Amino acid sequence: MGEIRPFELDIPEDELVRLADRLDRTRWPEQEPVADWSQGTRLAALKELVAYWRIEYDWRRCEAKLNAIGQHVTEIDGLDIHFLHKRSSRPDALPLVITHGWPGSVVEFLGIIDELAEPSDSEALAFHVVAPSLPGYGFSQKPSSTGWGVERIARAWAELMQRLGYAQWVAQGGDWGAAVTTAIGQLAPAGCRGIHLNMPIGRPGPEDMASKDPKVLKALQALGFYQEWDSGYSKEQSTRPQTIGYALVDSPVGLAAWILEKIHCWTDNDGSPWDALSMDQVLDDIMLYWLPATGASAARLYWESFAKFGAGTVAIPSGVSAFPKEILPAPRAWVERTLTNLVYWNDLDKGGHFAAWEQPELFVGELRACFARMA
Repeated sequence: MGEIRPFELDIPEDELVRLADRLDRTRWPEQEPVADWSQGTRLAALKELVAYWRIEYDWRRCEAKLNAIGQHVTEIDGLDIHFLHKRSSRPDALPLVITHGWPGSVVEFLGIIDELAEPSDSEALAFHVVAPSLPGYGFSQKPSSTGWGVERIARAWAELMQRLGYAQWVAQGGDWGAAVTTAIGQLAPAGCRGIHLNMPIGRPGPEDMASKDPKVLKALQALGFYQEWDSGYSKEQSTRPQTIGYALVDSPVGLAAWILEKIHCWTDNDGSPWDALSMDQVLDDIMLYWLPATGASAARLYWESFAKFGAGTVAIPSGVSAFPKEILPAPRAWVERTLTNLVYWNDLDKGGHFAAWEQPELFVGELRACFARMA
């Protein structure tokens, strides 16, 4: 109990052979009768990705990168939590817990961890980086009972930072990571000096319905689009996660289609998902769902917490980086209803929902600028 155990990935080769066999035996549907992504993942895009997955993709590259950063597991509240941990060599480094969302994973952070821990500029703020996998995601244990919502995860992350010996620390997140990080802010555990979100959480009030402010109008339009056209995945996962889970755990192509749609829709791209992320990056992420078979367990977080996403207020110091292609942009006035001690806000000119993944240099700069105000 409380032990930090080393964790090293070494997926058996026969698992990769079985995956290749499944990809070879895919039964494809007919092509969509539209010339865009309005009915979901396009057949041509998915076939292109699957062909690359089958022939050129190298899982061992990703496996080696994760092992090189440093992986660990520790039991918290009865559940084994997997996390990446890279300590900086700098004695003044600030401990940081950074949380991914869905359909992401800790691979979103592979492009930022080294720079955060060992800045190329010796004068820049450095961090001890802790990147846990959410319960039921990646190589964290799958909860066998209900109750693992964002509040419980927030308490677990506070325990993790204490267990690692970090008396003073900060927290960051986007997507579900934003919900968990907001919950950390509400909990205000001893030692947490502040939080940063790259998906600002805010809701409109009655007064916003008649607003002429362009930012408010943009946010209301995005909210309407999300509810009508983009939220089917969340409705299914928040009401019947087990049902969709069978397909996501059994079919690698079904899983890839489920995830690729969101990569396309939620990144800052010019029409193709590969404008924002490479096939290797996307497949690294998909593999962190496929190999541990987490399609169902990851979806259950929606069942646990989607209705409470972003509820409550945060009084500790908070910061926001607003990326232009965020799926639910929230004007600062909305966010300040939740983050009542907002000490940092910046509107970026490029980047989408997966900010650290898409724009690693910008993202690292945002964390330094924000947390410098809390260090």
